[in-house]
Amino acid sequence: MNNIREQIKDKKKIVVKIGSSSLQHSETGDLDYIRLEKLVRELCDISNQGKEVVLVTSGAIAVGKKAVNLKTIEGQTQAEAMAVKQACSAIGQARLMMAYQKLFSEYNHVAAQILMTKITIANDISRHNAQNTFRELLNLGVIPIVNENDTVATDEIDLSFSDNDFLSAIVAAIIGADLLVLLSDIDGLYTDDPNKNKDAKLIPYVERITDEMLGMAKGPSTDMGTGGMSSKVGAAGIANDAGADMVIINGDDMEHINQLLAGEEIGTLFKAHKTTHFHLKNYLDR
Repeated sequence: MNNIREQIKDKKKIVVKIGSSSLQHSETGDLDYIRLEKLVRELCDISNQGKEVVLVTSGAIAVGKKAVNLKTIEGQTQAEAMAVKQACSAIGQARLMMAYQKLFSEYNHVAAQILMTKITIANDISRHNAQNTFRELLNLGVIPIVNENDTVATDEIDLSFSDNDFLSAIVAAIIGADLLVLLSDIDGLYTDDPNKNKDAKLIPYVERITDEMLGMAKGPSTDMGTGGMSSKVGAAGIANDAGADMVIINGDDMEHINQLLAGEEIGTLFKAHKTTHFHLKNYLDR
C-alpha cells in the first residue's frame, strides 16, 4: 500500500475536480475566497513542479443565483426553471472565471476556460478538437479550467453530463491523465454514510469496484452539489478504465492536495486498470 501511495509522487498529468459545496460558504452561498485562493496556489505549485494540471470546477449556477439574489426557482414550469438555470449559469460562469483569472495571475500563471457538453465527446470531430485544444494549452503551460456548458446543455436534448464528477473523469480520459483527484466534503469512500453512522470506516484503497461498493455509495450530502459518493465511484470506474488512478480527498483543506502528491495516505485511492480498446463514447449513457 505504501508503495502504491509513493507512486503518486511520479504522476505527471493531473485533473483536479472541485464541487460547489467546496467553493462556497454553506451559511451564505457566497464564494469562499480563502479556500479558492488556496486551491489556486496548490494548482500553481503543481504546475511549477513541471506537471500538467487541469481544473474541473462546479459553481457557475450557484454563483449566478447569488449574483441576482435568486433564492429559489421553485413554482415555475420545467421549461421556465431551465431557462432561469441557464441564465444564472451565464452570469455565474463569467464571475467564476473572473475570480479564477485574477487569482491565477497573482501567481504568474495563465488560466483558460473550456466549456463542454456531451456532444463534445459524442462527435468525433469535436472530441478530436477538444483533445488538440487541451494538448496545446498544456504545452503552453496554461492551466485549463473546465465546466459544463450549462447555458446550452439540457437534459431534454441529452446534452448534459450527469454531474461534474462524470465530466472530470471524461476530461481525464481525453487528456490521458494518470491521476484524477476529486475534492469531496468527506474524507473518502466509507463502508456507510459517516454522517449517519459513527461506526462507518474509511476505505483507503480500492483495487476493483464491486457491486457491494456501489451499494455503499450515497447520494449528495449537501443541497449545493449534484453529485454524491455514488457519482464519484462511477467517475472512478471511467478514470480507472482509461488508465488513471483516482483519489477522493476532503476539500475542506486544500493542503490535502499537496499531502496526497507527497505520497501520504489520505482519502480513498481507486487503482487504474486500463481497459483494452477503451473508447469514451461507450460511457456517455452512464
